[in-house]
Amino acid sequence: MIKLTINGKAHQLDVAPDTPLLWALRDTLQMTGTKYGCGQALCGACTVHVDGEPVRACSTPVSAVVGRKIRTIEAVDAERVGKVVQEAWRKLDVVQCGYCQSGQIMSAVALLSQNRKPTDADIDTAMSGNLCRCATYVRIRAAIHEAAKALA
Repeated sequence: MIKLTINGKAHQLDVAPDTPLLWALRDTLQMTGTKYGCGQALCGACTVHVDGEPVRACSTPVSAVVGRKIRTIEAVDAERVGKVVQEAWRKLDVVQCGYCQSGQIMSAVALLSQNRKPTDADIDTAMSGNLCRCATYVRIRAAIHEAAKALA
């Protein structure tokens, strides 16, 4: 049994230690907000927070996150930064197809949790591991700036 703390709740999972966190979340816990994109940690669709840092759940074994705090898109609005980022996403109508957006939001929240006044370069660096096939990058950047203003 693997014991994980996800979104503030303790879970015991009957999975192999090398099971990717993504599959433990989606298949075992039915938390489907975190998406499968590439399976190689290249696209960012599977981004979650582990102890506040963005990580790729598709390449992170559950054994690596035992005893750590995991937050998924399902609970990102439990803290002010997450709530403000989601509000900015809605206000600026960022989403097109929406598939990558949970990973985009998780990366944006991690950025704004560390840096409340990011420059375009800061945003580009923080978001560089998140791909959007619909190319909503301009709206994503604008939403991050909007959220930063709201957090100021």
